[in-house]
Amino acid sequence: MKKILLLIMALGVLASCDDFLAEEPRSEMSVDQFFSYPSHAYNAVNVLYRSGAPTFYSTGVYAGSRAMLGGYMTGLFDNDYKGQEVHVQHSQNLTLNGDNLAGYFDGAWDACYLAISRANLAIANIAETPDLTDSEIKQLEAEARFFRAFNYYYLVKTFGDVPLILDAYSSLENLYVERTPTAQVYAQIVDDLKYAVDQGGLDNLPMPANGFRISKGTAATLLADVYLNMSGYPVQDDNYAEAAAAAKTVINSGNFSLIQHGADESQSAYNVLRTSDTEDEYIYTIEYDASISENYWQPAICYPNSATAWGIFKYSITNNAYKPMPALLWIYDEANDLRVQEKQYFHSSLTYMEDDQEITKTFEVSPYLWHNDEALFETGKNNKDMVVYRYAEVLLIAAEAIAQSEGVTSEAVGYLADVRARAYWETDRNAIVADLTGLSVEDFVEEVWKERLRELALEYRIWADIQRTHMFPVTSEANKGEITFENVVGHTTVWGKTIQEKHLLFPISENERQRNPNLAQNTGY
Repeated sequence: MKKILLLIMALGVLASCDDFLAEEPRSEMSVDQFFSYPSHAYNAVNVLYRSGAPTFYSTGVYAGSRAMLGGYMTGLFDNDYKGQEVHVQHSQNLTLNGDNLAGYFDGAWDACYLAISRANLAIANIAETPDLTDSEIKQLEAEARFFRAFNYYYLVKTFGDVPLILDAYSSLENLYVERTPTAQVYAQIVDDLKYAVDQGGLDNLPMPANGFRISKGTAATLLADVYLNMSGYPVQDDNYAEAAAAAKTVINSGNFSLIQHGADESQSAYNVLRTSDTEDEYIYTIEYDASISENYWQPAICYPNSATAWGIFKYSITNNAYKPMPALLWIYDEANDLRVQEKQYFHSSLTYMEDDQEITKTFEVSPYLWHNDEALFETGKNNKDMVVYRYAEVLLIAAEAIAQSEGVTSEAVGYLADVRARAYWETDRNAIVADLTGLSVEDFVEEVWKERLRELALEYRIWADIQRTHMFPVTSEANKGEITFENVVGHTTVWGKTIQEKHLLFPISENERQRNPNLAQNTGY
């Protein structure tokens, strides 16, 4: 385990020892010299696992992570330290623009384009690297293409039209690239992912079973997600059949499965998700090892700031940086849905021993999915991997895509029922199937949206789903577990702010626009 992290460190420091004295220093090494050994090609790809969009999942105790920004926009999540975190304030107040969050959006833009530049360099040179086998060339290019696609996918969902750069830079010419239409960017993302799926020679395995490297299943899952999003706003190109086919590539392999519940609630599938890095449900995870590169403050944001004074944690501070608001918690049926029960997805109490006395602290509901006993109470360092894509999401993509392209078939019903039945662990699955069977396409698709909201609540899909559907989930305390949808444009958030069309994309940093005068700003900013 953690092989890729070790390779990145080792390969980043060491070149081949062959003819060492005859080589130029690494600081003066040309591209041709760098791609002169197989280890160089592997290193060029390995670094992509740690750069660009994957970095946005790492969490600071005050600021949270960049992946949380959409949650703040919706009003469904809060941050106890928003008084000092201006990106949270501007997101909640819908006052963000290219000036007041220039540095924040620079970080997203720059990181993605750095990763894309590295991927372009790798793609251009892997095939020319001596002593690589044909299968290694295909595998490494497939991985590089996956990360180029993943970073462009983040960019196009975040900013809309973005410059599409596919060549490795070899000079300072053509630096000021204009924005490329969104549909064209998506077409390139699809092209890269289809290469990875069809030509990369990758094994169709869960990521933990594939040496924590990108697999065919990883690329196919991202491709299914891309097709699903292309079918919605802003592209609105009907690719539901393609999304279903890509999802079935994963499902029909038979190599992936949902985590099953253990003997009691402490051993539920959701607690396994919280503690284990090696499940067959995991399709794309970002590796962390506390001795090399830890997952920062993720466990510390599972508690309010007041918990710092308890003096029991190894972290110097705590902060509920992604605090679920009541409107978010009302999406769950408290009586039947295990995910909302105490110490599943969320928690509001902690019991511990102090001076031989049992002490219980209660607090506002906070995420529990990132709670890590070892990090909190022993080391102050979190080595839990961050899960980006799970098999549960593949089933939900397939259910929605099949319904939209074929109708509400028994296959579509079965996939949605699989996810819901795990959550409604005391409900007969046949009853769930019966409730879903016979629904209209529109009603069934809304049931999928509801399940995505509940299942992926702490995996940052809420804002992306709002962007592609243009529908906002509405809940009430009086009818917990019931969700209706209304047009997002014109919706007033819990902060009393009305969402406009422009808010569905984020502004481009004015710093970046000064660096590249050919970048037009998004409409409304």
